[in-house]
Amino acid sequence: MVDVSAFANRLAKNYKHYAKWARRNDLDAWRVYDRDVPQFPLIIDLYGSRIHLQEYDTGWQIEDSEYVEWIAAVQDAISKVTGIPLWQIRLKTRRRQKGESQYEKTGHDGEDFIVAEQGQRFVVNLDAYLDSGLFLDHRNTRKRVRDEAAGKRFLNLFAYTGSFTVYAACGGAISSETVDLSNTYQAWSRRNFELNKLDLEKHILIRDDAFQYLEDAAFAGKQFDLIVMDPPSFSNSKKMVEELDVQRDQVKLVDGAMRLLAPGGTLYFSNNLRTFTLDDRLAADYAVQDISTQSVPEDFRNKKIHQCWRIRHSG
Repeated sequence: MVDVSAFANRLAKNYKHYAKWARRNDLDAWRVYDRDVPQFPLIIDLYGSRIHLQEYDTGWQIEDSEYVEWIAAVQDAISKVTGIPLWQIRLKTRRRQKGESQYEKTGHDGEDFIVAEQGQRFVVNLDAYLDSGLFLDHRNTRKRVRDEAAGKRFLNLFAYTGSFTVYAACGGAISSETVDLSNTYQAWSRRNFELNKLDLEKHILIRDDAFQYLEDAAFAGKQFDLIVMDPPSFSNSKKMVEELDVQRDQVKLVDGAMRLLAPGGTLYFSNNLRTFTLDDRLAADYAVQDISTQSVPEDFRNKKIHQCWRIRHSG
């Protein structure tokens, strides 16, 4: 018999607290458990009536038979605490990888379903990719964008499934461009736009490499009042003009975005590279405010899951 009582007790405490909090905040999707107990290196996110269970590779050695018994006991505890049946728990193991691991296909199609978040609705899928289609850690920044978007021209770079654009449009953005290199994610964004009744003539999807887009947009004289840029830590996609390393390329990316930012406008620049440090040149050239503390939601125990800056023109 495997003893998972320490895990089950913490999970129950978290669930009781955050279930009430989520209802107050109109959230179908939220983090229930965030590697709280070291012996249980798991992240558990609730999406409506389903569980996204991620096991993180610690390098611990364990016999296969012991592991099967352990993970079964963990899932049984999750089901008992949350009331969600075992067949609605999706288990993924995250191993240390480089490159495009966050966008990797799992080999399963899975089922698309819809979750609500603070008045918006999104298509998610817990099977097809390592990630679900909605990054929960950017919930606070999405709301900030919605609150600031009225009457603004909005640009979403490295847009993934377009959730920032949905928030901006629902906040009254008069137009937007949503840029991502992936056909899959552009199609996913379109579905999110249609789900939230965005006008696709005003809110345009552009499949492009971000570096190339920044060059072309500057040449075309495009201007935006509000920009979000949330690049991956690293990407070497064959579709890209050049590989991306966010630590190395941050000045090029931010300078490129700031060339498109209208006077009085705001750029939100974020990434989830744990070792990332902002280049001193950016702080010297622009008015930069670190808003990471405010941008990480309450249900995330890991307050270093991302860093986020609000950047404006100086003067």
